[in-house]
Amino acid sequence: MNPSNFLKIKNKIPSNVNILAVSKGFKSQEIKTIQNIGQNDFGESKLQEAFEKQLTLKDLKQIKWHFIGRIQSNKIRKIVQNFNYIHSIDSFEQLQKISNISCEEKKNPLLMLQVKLSDDPTKGGFNPELLIKKWGDIKELKNITLTGLMTINPRGLSSKKNLELFKKCRTLADSLQLPDCSMGMSGDWEEAIEAGSTWVRLGSLIFGDRS
Repeated sequence: MNPSNFLKIKNKIPSNVNILAVSKGFKSQEIKTIQNIGQNDFGESKLQEAFEKQLTLKDLKQIKWHFIGRIQSNKIRKIVQNFNYIHSIDSFEQLQKISNISCEEKKNPLLMLQVKLSDDPTKGGFNPELLIKKWGDIKELKNITLTGLMTINPRGLSSKKNLELFKKCRTLADSLQLPDCSMGMSGDWEEAIEAGSTWVRLGSLIFGDRS
């Protein structure tokens, strides 16, 4: 891992865009190296792996942990207890459960709702029309702070198509008066920023290839 890679990327990214360093599959020591040069937001998608890192790095109080993986119903309590942000909520039922558990745990996590903007069988997410329809009910839920939307584009799209889908996400977030869009990864972050992303999720671009 080369920390200067991270600094180069950081210098390229506008100041209103946050970097989420996707640390899944990388070691605690690598997280520590990046944290030492100013990165505090880290994304994990596997609970057991995340817990081990959180334990090892518990003295680094500035770290904010983001859960970005697929959410299983029986793991929601653990996610609410251990993560500041949750990016990958893909149904109203999940959202209700997070709200109920957050009330019980006296927590108030920051949430991004995953939206599905293309016909990709490998990705989950709210259908945009359904999200708009349920928005009144969603806003009534307690002990959660909705900050934005998250989307993952299918692999292998042209730059133009990536930009198009990201713009749809930004337009939807604006219509719901949500400030954040978590969109763009190591292969398409530039289009995401052009479309109005406020969080880019970068893994290999920062840490190098996963072993």
